[in-house]
Amino acid sequence: MPKETKTKTVAVALGVCLVCSVLVSSAAVSLQGKQERNKQLDRLTNILVVGGLYSRKADIAQVFQEKIRSIIIDLETGSVLPEEKFDTALNPDDFDIKKMADSPRYGLSIPAPKDIAGIKRRPRYMTVYQVIRNGALEKIILPVYGKGVWSTMYGFIALNNDLTTVEGFSFYEHGETPGLGGEVDNPAWRRSWVGKKAFDDRGKVAIEVLKGAVDPLSPEAVHQIDGLSGASLTTRGVDKLVRYWLGEHGYGPYLGKLRREGKA
Repeated sequence: MPKETKTKTVAVALGVCLVCSVLVSSAAVSLQGKQERNKQLDRLTNILVVGGLYSRKADIAQVFQEKIRSIIIDLETGSVLPEEKFDTALNPDDFDIKKMADSPRYGLSIPAPKDIAGIKRRPRYMTVYQVIRNGALEKIILPVYGKGVWSTMYGFIALNNDLTTVEGFSFYEHGETPGLGGEVDNPAWRRSWVGKKAFDDRGKVAIEVLKGAVDPLSPEAVHQIDGLSGASLTTRGVDKLVRYWLGEHGYGPYLGKLRREGKA
């Protein structure tokens, strides 16, 4: 092949690559805003679902604004962070668990003996969602996350205003095996959480995801959830992450503070 022809071929190939790169980059930039809006809408939808407030016909943003109060709490003390301490990252609207956990300022490392959820780091603060009815607290929706088999699973658990009874449980992001660990998405399994007691009479975390099926005649059945068939490692991961986040190193100080204030 003549040298001139080779040069033209390379030039054309480079030109095509350049044009494609520009088109892909332009598309990514133009879609970024839409993707962020969809991500935000998906977050609001999942919060409403686990809080028992979701309706396909309803305006998601409007229902969220009318029914949900978003607050930020200090996990160590259980105190609500005043709005004057909010900034561009530390606020309910833009709160990103992954970024906050990795932040040198807003994240912290978890000592291995305490890291039963296998997450290594967590935010110092977390956004909590309160369902308000007639001016009173009806439910609390708590973000939770922890390691499964193949992924970190992110979800929400909702508690009744008695701060013990589970009102909803759901994952909105995970990479578990479809048909096995992926059964965390099964609506029937998610419904099996509703009505379970997360704490015993002494306030100790008692909820447990079993490796097998719950014995309905067992006195502990009120605290237990059936494990996922064929997915013992994912089951164990769900059990540990829920126990971590409801415990003393997660939302324990916050829930304890609410109980002492007589809001349970």
